[in-house]
This record gives sequence, structure tokens and C-alpha cells, in this order.
Amino acid sequence: MLVGTGTRRVAIVGGVRIPFARGHGAYAEVGNQEMLTAALAGVVDRFGLRGERLDEVAAGAVMKHPSQWNLVRESVLGSGLAPQTPGMDLQRACGTGLEAAIQIGNKIALGQIDAGIAGGADTVSDPPVAFTRGFQRVLLKSFRAKTAAARAAAWLGLRPWHLKPVLPGITEPRTGLSMGESTELMVKTWGISREQQDQLALESHRKAAEAYANGFFHDLVRPYLGLARDNNVRGDTSLEKLAKLAPVFDRSGAGTLTAGNSTPMTDGASAVLLCSEAWARQRNLPVLAYLAYGKAAAVDFVGGRDGLLMAPAYAVPAMLQDSGLRLQDFDYYEIHEAFAGQVLCTLEAWNDPAFCRDRLGRNEVLGTIDRARLNVKGGSLAIGHPFAATGGRLVATLAKILDEKRGGRGLISVCTAGGMGVTAILER
Repeated sequence: MLVGTGTRRVAIVGGVRIPFARGHGAYAEVGNQEMLTAALAGVVDRFGLRGERLDEVAAGAVMKHPSQWNLVRESVLGSGLAPQTPGMDLQRACGTGLEAAIQIGNKIALGQIDAGIAGGADTVSDPPVAFTRGFQRVLLKSFRAKTAAARAAAWLGLRPWHLKPVLPGITEPRTGLSMGESTELMVKTWGISREQQDQLALESHRKAAEAYANGFFHDLVRPYLGLARDNNVRGDTSLEKLAKLAPVFDRSGAGTLTAGNSTPMTDGASAVLLCSEAWARQRNLPVLAYLAYGKAAAVDFVGGRDGLLMAPAYAVPAMLQDSGLRLQDFDYYEIHEAFAGQVLCTLEAWNDPAFCRDRLGRNEVLGTIDRARLNVKGGSLAIGHPFAATGGRLVATLAKILDEKRGGRGLISVCTAGGMGVTAILER
């Protein structure tokens, strides 16, 4: 049966990540498996799990080689956990890490398992480079041939352009637009200015720099390959510096997205330990917070009226309905900053009567949030965004914030490629 011993609260013990690094830099010589292994080993070492068999490890990567079909299990085998610990690969684009936490949490809540680790890793420095479809056809034609002559003849069809490598892209297959180009359309629709976006980016960097200065990340970030902290954080940036950056996705003169108010391409990995309360008590481990709700949604960004990254504007209200809460009933908001413009479009939609009435079917707006409670330890604009690793960072960060405040409630929201959004609520 699917339900085990009964519904239980899902405890968050804590998380560890390696510093997030700008692409093609500090982690240029390693890949997903090495980074995810390091993050898992950090959790193992921090919480005394060496040699212990956990019930499940769920994680994933967006940019990975075909040879990494069993990425999580291979990473588990190098993490210090007992070899009998199972691993599961999953992927929901930028929401992978948060989706992994929800999947582990569901199993704990249902009594199927007692403890598990959720996480993710991603690298733009070790991309899966493939050959063209033409080269593949020549290769397979030769492989299927029954004679040596036929195998040799197949290669006569090889052309120089067949050897051109195919690099993975981050454009949407159905629109041909990148996330940045799609967000440019969104900010034009919602009337978000360049100045608003730069202001949010400035706040992200200043909050992250302050969090490092205050030692907040000392137990969350494990040094790796010479890095002790995220190397994209710019505590000394300013609106003047940000204003000098040129738009990168729309160069017509109407563009507002720049390298300063867009998330940098980043390498990194994260992992977070979740369990039942009884399992934590048996091992004298702390419970920082509880994973209470999770929700996913998607939008029709191809033929519909919504922009590519607007799905959280739907997922959050649906989750609020599940929980009986209002948008204002949160002490903290961890909203993934894929682009400053994406965050601002979502906030604008929640306070727009027409959107809430026509798209959400609500008689009143969700309203506004207190910006002082948004990404209080910095967001992805400053810290970086290794796609599948961001969810684990958000869960671990928010759980620690709630523990330090000795109570409260926090909302997590992540937009993803493919027009999806993943959200969660943490409580203490």
C-alpha cells in the first residue's frame, strides 16, 4: 500500500552546499557528480551520518551527460553514506531541488520512509556536447550494416558539417526564445522598469554580503576547490554601477535586462536532510523547521496569455488555498530571482485586479508583500543559480532563518523552464 504508518510532520534538519561559482571558473574541471558528492558528503559529515543507511536520496541535474543516467546513486556511493542507500534521479528544470524536497517530504509524511536527503547539482562548465543528427545517422547506419563493405560504405555519407558539435541551449524548444528574451516580453507586458530591476538586484547583493559578514552561511556553505563563499556576491555594487550595464537580451534600445539584474550562469550543488521527528530525536539532531505544503503549476506560454516564467503566480495562490493562508501570512519570502524582472512581474500580478479575477478566478487581489521580508539573506541574483541546486539552497536557508527567529512561516517560490513553477511552505 502507498500509505505507511500514517501522516507525520516533515522535519528539516539542515542543509549543506558548496559555494556557488560563476561558470567556467573555479569548477571548470569538475562536473555534476563531483559537486553533488561534495554536497552530500557535507550533510553526512555535519550530521554524523557516515556509514548510515538512509531510506532515500533524491536529486538531479538539468545539464548532464548521458553517462550520468544514475547520477544520484553514483554520488551516494561516494558520499560516506552506507552503500545500501538508494538514490533517485529526478528533474523539473530550475525547480528540481525543491521538487526533490517535496518528494522526500511526501514519503516521510506518509510513513513510507523515515529520513532522506534532497538536493541537486548543475554545471555550465561541463556541458554535454553532442554531434549532429547527421553524424548519428551515419554512425548507426554503419553499426547496423551486416558486412564490412556496407559498414565502410556508410561512412561515405559523412560530411564536414556533420562534425560540428551541438551545444546544449537554454532556449525554449517551442518558442525558440531564451529565458532572458522571454522575460523581456514579460517586463514589457507588466510595465516593469529598468530602475526597478536594478534596485532589486542591488538589494540581493547587499543582503547576501551582509549575511556573509554576519556569519550566517558558516554552517551552510562547505569550502570546495579553493572557494569558501559564493563568488558572484558584490557587496560594493551600486545603482550607478548597475545602470552602466548594457541590455543583453534586447539590444533594440527598449531592453531592460542586463548582466546585473539577471542571474549569472553558475556551477554548484546543494543537499538538505529531511526526516520524521522521531528519527531526529533518536539521533539527537536538531529540527530547524517543517516542510508543510508544496505545489506545482504550469502556464501556456506558447499559445496563451502568460509569460514563460509566470507559473509561480498560479502555484502560490493554489497552495495558499490548500493551506488556508493569505499571501501576507508569512514572515519570510524566498522567491527565486531568475531575473529581477521575473520576481517583479509576479509581485505585480498578485496585486492586479484583472489578473486575479480573470486568471485566478478570485474576487479580490492577493495583495502585496513586505519587501523587507523578501530574500533576506540575498537571492539568486547575488548568490547564483546552478539550476537544480537552487531549491536545496532555498530550503536550507529558510529553515535556518526560521530556527534563528525561533518560529514563523516562510514561502518558497521557484520559476522554471517550460513554463512551470514549484512552491512550498515552511513552518516552525
